[in-house]
Amino acid sequence: MRLLIFNWQDRNHPEAGGAETHLHEIFGRIARMGHSVTLLSCAFEGAPEQEMLDGIQVIRRGSRSTFNYTVPLWWRKEGVALSPDIIIDDINKIPFMTPMYVKRPILGLIHHLFGESIYSEVGRISGTYVSFFERRIPKVYRQVPFAVVSDSTKKECIELGLPGSNLHVIHNGIEPKDFPMRVGEKAGVPTVVYFGRLKRYKSVDHVVQAFALVRRSVPNAHLQIIGRGDDLPLLRDLVLKNNLGDSVEFRGWVSGEEKIALLSHAHVAVNPSIKEGWGITNMEANACGTPVVSADVPGLRDSVSNGVSGILYQYGKIEQLAGSIVRVLLDDDLRSRLSEGAVHWASSFTWDRSAHEMLALCQQTISQWPQD
Repeated sequence: MRLLIFNWQDRNHPEAGGAETHLHEIFGRIARMGHSVTLLSCAFEGAPEQEMLDGIQVIRRGSRSTFNYTVPLWWRKEGVALSPDIIIDDINKIPFMTPMYVKRPILGLIHHLFGESIYSEVGRISGTYVSFFERRIPKVYRQVPFAVVSDSTKKECIELGLPGSNLHVIHNGIEPKDFPMRVGEKAGVPTVVYFGRLKRYKSVDHVVQAFALVRRSVPNAHLQIIGRGDDLPLLRDLVLKNNLGDSVEFRGWVSGEEKIALLSHAHVAVNPSIKEGWGITNMEANACGTPVVSADVPGLRDSVSNGVSGILYQYGKIEQLAGSIVRVLLDDDLRSRLSEGAVHWASSFTWDRSAHEMLALCQQTISQWPQD
């Protein structure tokens, strides 16, 4: 089978995140099963026009800001000649509107919809632009089957107007051999960790504000912020404003080995995002034997088993977030139970399972696609 994927970025792009991890983990496995997988993504400085990554032939064209216009032009000029059996339309913010110009089987892929939350990330003008295209998904893609990463995303898609019968939940996963899958030795001081991109909609500022309250109950607590993004200057200023300079460390980008070490040594991880498709970072922390305090929002509530692998709190409630962190740090029995529960929870989600489910959905989509 020949698969052609349209996605804004590949995993080597400087702005790559969970969506790109998902793409390469699943479709890289499908490529290793013997299928031909090609990915069209945007170009970026220093990257070759073509590259083989994870068994996927990556083709880079256009720029990140206008890639949705590059896709239909490239399809007509180069893509049609590849004769793919199926197109994977990976929708992230702005859809590529493939049903309007691709006359082959199409499988849509949605991590989450932005809705009103887009305005907190990019502002009114750009947010209106994204929202304009997102609202047209139901009309353009009405006959297209979709893979969605969580029940929350499925619910959002139905509310937007997509038929529920076309939506198939395929959860994200982890690669167990890449993680300890056990509770290891924790840091010598109570340690809180945030891991992810430093973007406005991720609400990392809530972690800093809550940590200032945590320090009142746990004076020797330490916060490590792992990741990079354009919200870094604001976060640094917030740390200084709250006199937390001696207890907060910005680690920036870290290697896979260092990430696992930091997550393993932390007593609790925090995920305060306003919404996600799933929450891969929650699963990765759990796979390192670390429970998560996470906002009770679409996607994140799917990747946390409340009271088993972590604790959910009401998004934006800083005092509730701080209180949950303090509970985990000070209650040894609770932390031990959540840590063991985290490992058990994470072990039930694997990329191998996700890849096999995705491949089966691709085959089903091809077999059921209306013939001309």
